[in-house]
Amino acid sequence: MYALVTGASRGIGRAIALQLAQRGYDLLLVARSEDQLTTLAQEIGTKYQHQAKVLATDLAAPDAAATVAAWATQQTNQLTMLVNNAGYGLWGRFEQLSLPEQQNMLQLNMHLPVALTHALLPALRKVSKAYILNVASTAAYQAVPSLTLYAASKAFLLSFSRGLRYELKGTGISVSCLSPGATTTSFADRAGMGAELQATANKVSMTAEAVAETAVAGLLAGEAEIIPGVLNKVSAGLTSVVPKGIVEKIAAGIYEKYL
Repeated sequence: MYALVTGASRGIGRAIALQLAQRGYDLLLVARSEDQLTTLAQEIGTKYQHQAKVLATDLAAPDAAATVAAWATQQTNQLTMLVNNAGYGLWGRFEQLSLPEQQNMLQLNMHLPVALTHALLPALRKVSKAYILNVASTAAYQAVPSLTLYAASKAFLLSFSRGLRYELKGTGISVSCLSPGATTTSFADRAGMGAELQATANKVSMTAEAVAETAVAGLLAGEAEIIPGVLNKVSAGLTSVVPKGIVEKIAAGIYEKYL
């Protein structure tokens, strides 16, 4: 059994890869950093005695999905899991952030998982039971001023997961969407968040390992939507009953005051 994990070099992606290796999966690891992927592959081989093959490539490139899909199908005919984890955020007001940089984020957060899923569905259909995990965020459940396009891209991924899950009923392919809240990864640094905002997030952050453990357990159990942590579950649930204007005002109060 092989699982393909994008954005596997660090953070939640790395932790998910280790969880899957512990559960008996061989891994196809994809990210930009070859050194980090190689180190992870060696750890998987040493600790869990499973194969881990690596592909270092820029996943934001327009042809990345085709490159990854072709490589994956060359490596195995037993692909049983696709984890669309690659992605990042940008913090700041929409009009003040660089448009090319925001478009690059959308390419990675939205277009890559759609294209890669489409390309690999034929391979996943060849096995009796297969899984797709799309990694979104609790930001998918509401608009987040100053993380506007990031939240919108994760809302897209959540909606895509819901629709695809329904379409694939009865095929043996289970689709799940993971929506973690604040996690102790490099997300805040990559998003350009200030130290004060990072410190606020750290107060409620979960570890990547805890998120990954919940994610893999939920995925293999066939859960549609996986939200690690009680606080995150409650906050996501409240967005469906609290008026949108109030939810957005609260989110803006958390993120915009530090701009």
